[in-house]
Formats: sequence, C-alpha cells, structure tokens
Amino acid sequence: MKLSKYLVYFLSLVFLLSLNSFAQEEEMTEEEWEAEMTRLNGKKQALTSEMETLNADMENLNATKSGLQDPEQCIDELYAMVGATRKDVDNYRNAVNELDGKIKRKESPKADRQADLDALKKNKISALPEFFDKVHNRMQKALDDWMDAPPVISYTVVKGDHLWGIARKKEHYGNGFAWPVIYNANRDKIKNPDLIYPNQTFSIPPLTQEEKDKYEKLRANYKPAPVQ
Repeated sequence: MKLSKYLVYFLSLVFLLSLNSFAQEEEMTEEEWEAEMTRLNGKKQALTSEMETLNADMENLNATKSGLQDPEQCIDELYAMVGATRKDVDNYRNAVNELDGKIKRKESPKADRQADLDALKKNKISALPEFFDKVHNRMQKALDDWMDAPPVISYTVVKGDHLWGIARKKEHYGNGFAWPVIYNANRDKIKNPDLIYPNQTFSIPPLTQEEKDKYEKLRANYKPAPVQ
C-alpha cells in the first residue's frame, strides 16, 4: 500500500510540474493547450496502469512468500525422513570425511576400509542427497581403483640356481632378462652376479610397469646365436 501512495504522489507532482512549466512558457493557443492536456492525460493513464500492474505483482510475491516453508524446518523434516537428527547427520558427515581421507591416503588394510564403507552405506543417512553419490559411488570407485603393491618375495637359493633362472621362474618374473632387478635388490649379499650360493636368501621385489615393459622388450628382440 505504501508503494501505491508514493506512486500517486509522484504522478500528481509530475502533472503539476508539467503544468507549471507550460505556464511559464510563452502563451499557448487553446488548441495547443488541449493537445498538451491530452498528451499528459494519456501519460497519466499509462503510469496508472503500470502502477496497478506493479501492485498486482507485489500481491503475488507476498502471497508466494507467505506460502514458502522455513528452510530450516525443511531440513529438519528431511532428516526426520531417515530417522536422524542434526547431530546424527553431523556425526555421519565427520565419519564420511574421515574414511574418505583414509581411502585417499590408502591407509591399509584395504579390507578394513571396505568394511567401514559398507557400514556407512547401510546407514539410512547415506540416502540424503548430500551423501548418496559420494558414499555409494565415488568412495566405492576409489576403493575399487586402490591397487595394493605386490609383496616382496623371499627366495632361498638351491644348488644349480643362477639369477637368470630365478628371474625366469613363473612365480617370480617369468622373464630371465629381469635378473638385474634381483641383483640390485640384493647387492649386500651378491658380490658377483655370476656367483651365488645355496642357502642364500634373496628378496624378489615386484617389477614396476616400466621394468616389465623394458625386460619384455629385451626378450622379444632377443635372437639366440646360430648353432655351429
């Protein structure tokens, strides 16, 4: 209502100022006065129509505003749907963030992290929009992509062994050309790669992808010397 009053005052002021301005100008003919009055009345009607439209818009906005629910109440109702309070959701959020950090840092054992995630999935709070995609999709994908490095194998030398043969064993590398990896990992025990002895225990570290590619390429390009 206040806006309507202001607009009425404004229209009246504009109209009076316009008349005063014309009165101060040189004398107008009757036809010119009538034309000017017609123009001003038309302008007044247009502004009045615009004012009525603005009032209608204000009434609609006020009606919409009064029908809106308090956002905080909406949140409480949403939490109630999964049987949780704000404190429950806060605790769940902290648990999710803590586990997410452990998964990203690959804090072993992986099986324990999977068990922790499964427990979070079973909680009804995981159905809330804030958590659903992260808990059921993104964190699970991170766990699925988590590849544990193969463990280092210990091997005890027996009579007749040599580094080439040890590297060639299927349970090791399956490629004799990878013998330098064993040699370099056991330099404290191997003084001469051509001389190893029974009962020596060597560490057989896993090959990196780069090493696998390197020694596989050597094997593929190897051509034995022709038999004389």
